[in-house]
Amino acid sequence: MRVKLFGAGGKVGSVLGPALEAAGHDLVELDEADAMVDFTAPDVVVANIEAALEAGVPCVVGTTGWDTAEIDAIALQAGLPVFYAPNFAVGAVLMMRLAAEAAKHLPRAEIVELHHETKVDSPSGTAKATAEAMGGDVPIHSVRLPGIVAHQEVLLSQPGELLTIRHDAFSRDAYVPGVLLALERLSKLPAGLTLGLDALLRTGSDPDSKA
Repeated sequence: MRVKLFGAGGKVGSVLGPALEAAGHDLVELDEADAMVDFTAPDVVVANIEAALEAGVPCVVGTTGWDTAEIDAIALQAGLPVFYAPNFAVGAVLMMRLAAEAAKHLPRAEIVELHHETKVDSPSGTAKATAEAMGGDVPIHSVRLPGIVAHQEVLLSQPGELLTIRHDAFSRDAYVPGVLLALERLSKLPAGLTLGLDALLRTGSDPDSKA
């Protein structure tokens, strides 16, 4: 597949670019692309998606901290899929799924997310998605320190016990399998916005239905 990678020089993009080529994809400019992948920043991602849709190119987006509502309407009008996930690490998606299940049985929970000090959005998109999956009213604590990549733990408790569900991304290589999966499934997704890697991981899920 011919892929336009926005953010190729960034923290994720510098890892993702070589990985895409190693998987057999060609990195090209937007006017030659079959798909676009974006790992940039909240202030530029929407313009990148709009440019891709205008060029007739479907999108895979990992940038967090932007408003998705407008893009859903534009993608529907263009008749193209836009796949957005706040986290492309398979382990992180499973962590969110387990946290949502545990929240049905334990009455109190809080989320602690830790990222590198240059991360723009706070709380992280993963933490907000986790809280929403758990029912929405879950306090989130954000830590920004040098030397950290991406870590999150969900603490759930009731009198006498504590359950901790934690995911650690020690390098940005953790995001590569999820991006490759999204590119593989992109052509089968419906027009408009599809949210979350979990939509592609669910056993027996229909890729032609929106998450």
